[in-house]
Amino acid sequence: MTSFRTNQPQPPTPDHIRYTTRPFPPYRFVPGHFPHPRRDPKGHSYDHPEPSPPPIDPHRWHESETYLYGIDLFNFAYWWECHEELESLWHAVGHNSEMGVFLQGIVQVAAANLRRFMEPDNPDAGVSLMQKGLEKLQDYSGVYLGVDVERFRRMTEDYFGNTTHTPPTITLIDIEQRRQTDHAEY
Repeated sequence: MTSFRTNQPQPPTPDHIRYTTRPFPPYRFVPGHFPHPRRDPKGHSYDHPEPSPPPIDPHRWHESETYLYGIDLFNFAYWWECHEELESLWHAVGHNSEMGVFLQGIVQVAAANLRRFMEPDNPDAGVSLMQKGLEKLQDYSGVYLGVDVERFRRMTEDYFGNTTHTPPTITLIDIEQRRQTDHAEY
């Protein structure tokens, strides 16, 4: 196995805001390069129970630690871990629910990012997964669960269309606006 400090994706914006204080795992899982987080005794989540969060209240999504941590994981290039975290919410809210379809779209984009990282010389790596993820998001407009969906779609398309080398990130609108308001009041 490779050192945990090499051969792993790096966050596109290392100083991106965090939505939780929950610590990140010691490495970003990349199949074939690191111990499988759950199956290998050396894995960072070995012997930890699978996440089983309660469903998100669509009006109180900003209170879901699991959702916010999943977004943190996405933004800091823990794409496999993001997949696991948000997939647990997908199961909790229902696969075919409005929220479930949305979460699955983000999960598929996270998996596409990981695939692209794993195959840097293949310009089509992850494209199929990315397209499936964006198809899931096509019926959402404006801001949904704090995500500016059109901005996220555009960033993802730019990355997979090779107009930028920066993977997409997600800035949760409602939370960022609250932080700016809080700072303005001081």
